[in-house]
Amino acid sequence: MRAAAIILLLLVAPSMALAQGCPAPLASAHRLLMVVPTTRHSTTASAQRFSRASPRAPWRPASGPFTALLGYRGVAWAHAYRRFAAKGEPIKVDGDLRVPAGFFRVGRSFGFAPSRRAGYLRLVPGVTCVDDTRSPAYNTITTRARVGWRVHGENMWRVKQYGRGLLVDYPTNRAARAGSCIFIHLWLKGAKGTHGCVALPPKRVTVMQNFAQGGAVLAVVPKQALSRFKGCLPAAR
Repeated sequence: MRAAAIILLLLVAPSMALAQGCPAPLASAHRLLMVVPTTRHSTTASAQRFSRASPRAPWRPASGPFTALLGYRGVAWAHAYRRFAAKGEPIKVDGDLRVPAGFFRVGRSFGFAPSRRAGYLRLVPGVTCVDDTRSPAYNTITTRARVGWRVHGENMWRVKQYGRGLLVDYPTNRAARAGSCIFIHLWLKGAKGTHGCVALPPKRVTVMQNFAQGGAVLAVVPKQALSRFKGCLPAAR
């Protein structure tokens, strides 16, 4: 019995070590939306959903690959993950029209229509995401009633792309102007890029809202950087 336990420990120890060595919040994730642009300049990317039973288990495909729309200027490493950037790779700053690369918890679903989803954020008039670095409310969802109209922000109830989407728990830095108001939202017909969010076709957004109900992580990693996270991510297709 003791020998069997030792053998089992030897078998699971490498996967435990890998999980502990992977960046947070990826290390503890059970569900994943992986977005892989071919280069850091790409405005589209291959996206795929994965799931696993535990942080020690291998990732299994939860969907086939599909295309996601990225920023007009591609991607840049999020300030929180700048240690993974190679020489010459940009770091995300507000207004650069780039999607942040890194690993981020997917938050609440939102949209214009009412919904029974747990924690759902309905975008009624006044709901605003502050992107003004002068404001202590930077990178938060609030209302115009609270912050007034002088603070610069996205009036979310007026943005068609936000008719359906999900919040992204984006760890920013106001002093560094490290980016704000990052979402997964609708890829509307004719759109050629985003201002820094990941856009998906409408049906894919709905599927993602269902998929993320129990918690999920968004991983945005350029293809040339995948080897920096060996053992942490599923194989890209």
